[in-house]
Formats: sequence, C-alpha cells, structure tokens
Amino acid sequence: MFSNSHKITPDEMPEILDRLQPHFPPYLTKVGRGEFGGLDFEFEPFTGREAESVQPSTHHDARLSYVYKDDDPAERLIREKALRVLDRCFERAQQQWRDAAYVADLRDVVQDAPALWVFYSRDVEALDAACAYLRTPEAAAEWPSAVSRLVDAQSRAAAAAAAFDERAQHIADAHDRHVYADLGPVEALKRAGFPEATNWHIADASCYGRRQYSDWETHPPLTEQIRRLVEQQDNHLTKVRRLSGTG
Repeated sequence: MFSNSHKITPDEMPEILDRLQPHFPPYLTKVGRGEFGGLDFEFEPFTGREAESVQPSTHHDARLSYVYKDDDPAERLIREKALRVLDRCFERAQQQWRDAAYVADLRDVVQDAPALWVFYSRDVEALDAACAYLRTPEAAAEWPSAVSRLVDAQSRAAAAAAAFDERAQHIADAHDRHVYADLGPVEALKRAGFPEATNWHIADASCYGRRQYSDWETHPPLTEQIRRLVEQQDNHLTKVRRLSGTG
C-alpha cells in the first residue's frame, strides 16, 4: 500500500510504467489495480529453476535517478512513486519465485517417499498386532513362537523407519532451506503433488543423523520412535517373564 502522498493517479500510471519499462523483469505480464486500491503484478509462472529475481539499479537512469525536492518537487514525487512501484514488483516476483523454488526442490527430493511411508505404516501396524497378540490367552499356547514373531516385526518396522527417515531427511532439509518462502511445508508438499504428505512424519532437519535423543524430545525421527517402542516392549516382556516365573 502507498501512503496518501504517494498514491498514483490514473494520469500518472502510463508515465510511470513507461519510465519503468526498461527495468521490469522480462516475465512480468501485467500491472493493474489490486485489492484495496493497491497494485497487482502478474508474472509468467515460475518454475523455481530460474535465477532469483534481482532488482536492477536505477541510479544511472536519467528519468529515475535522484532529484532534489527543491529543484523540482513534482518530478521528485513522480520518481519516488515509480521507484516504489518497482520495489513492489520485485518483492512480489521474489515472493513467487521463492515459493516456486521450494516446490521444485520438494519435487526433486520426495522421490519414493509415498511408497516408503506405505511400507512403514504397514510394518508398524503389524508390529502393533504382534505385540497385542501376546496379551491374548491364545499366545500362551505358543509363547516362544509369538515372541519370535514380535522380534521379527520389530526388525521390519525398524528397517522401514530407517528407509523413510533417509528420504524424510532430504525433505526436512528442503523445508529448512526454504524457511523464507511464504508457503508452509504442508502447502508446499501439496503443490508439489503430494497431498498425502500431511500424514508423513517429517522431523526437524536438525534431528536427523544424531545418535542420541533426550527423552523430552517428542518429535524425533521414526527410527528413534521405533527404538523407544521396541525398548518399551522388551522391558514389558522382561517384567512379564520375571513376574510369571517363565524367564
């Protein structure tokens, strides 16, 4: 929004656009009135793989360079208005480019994450079922076999968690690189073609590649979550054996 002293009149707009024409980005397609009387800029769709927009200097442009107010107040004002339009144009272009670059990076790094998440979800569900079965009367009749199946399920879930975490780390790194984009992670992944990503567990980029986690960390990578779960299950089985006299 422009202040009242810098509002552009319909008569001034053609002159301002003419002065700015050499400095506008080549992908600008339209300048018009937007919401609340402000200016709206339309651009060709960004791929995110173009070079980032850089606003050019106007210091050597005879129609935009600095003019002292006392020398020519009207000319000073029209130049100030023109430069503000140029600022807004490149701010909007950079904003859209940053969002497009974010989406493009996600398209590159997501790769097989959807399939890996399906495998992980399946194996965790199987692990939960194997653990739950041990609490049933039927498990007592085949206890060693039932416990063995639990151990196998633990191993499969841990492997699936590690596989997804490897891909999730690249996604988290992309989120971290594009922290200044207007898009949030969920919307960026949706625009990249992965609306199902709302269900994925992506930890903070700083959480990946570590060997230890504090107990108070509630959003660690899947590998750590499975390690904690397996530890709880093993501790529970140890206590069952001790209290039941079967161990």
